[in-house]
Amino acid sequence: MTTPPASPLDEVDRLIHEPARLKLIALLYMLESADFTFLMNQTGMTWGNLSSHMTKLEEAGYLEVEKTFKGRRPNTMLKLTEQGRQAFQEYRRQMTQFFDEVPD
Repeated sequence: MTTPPASPLDEVDRLIHEPARLKLIALLYMLESADFTFLMNQTGMTWGNLSSHMTKLEEAGYLEVEKTFKGRRPNTMLKLTEQGRQAFQEYRRQMTQFFDEVPD
């Protein structure tokens, strides 16, 4: 039995590939930072859903989370780490390679 040829998708970062996290990381890639409410509104995620995905990305070292207060209100700011930016660039490279290999 022969092993099928490797595909760029075999190596793709599954953490980023999940649609909600892809949306979140792509948005943050274009911004220096953003607050939780802005990201929730832009992505259409619920508070709990965004929080869950945010935690996974933070645990992977892709996201930096800073919690402060504006007056008496909590404010959560998110930004991609350098590791997160590099991971997204690599994800984009792999996906581009994959689609470039798809015949017309």
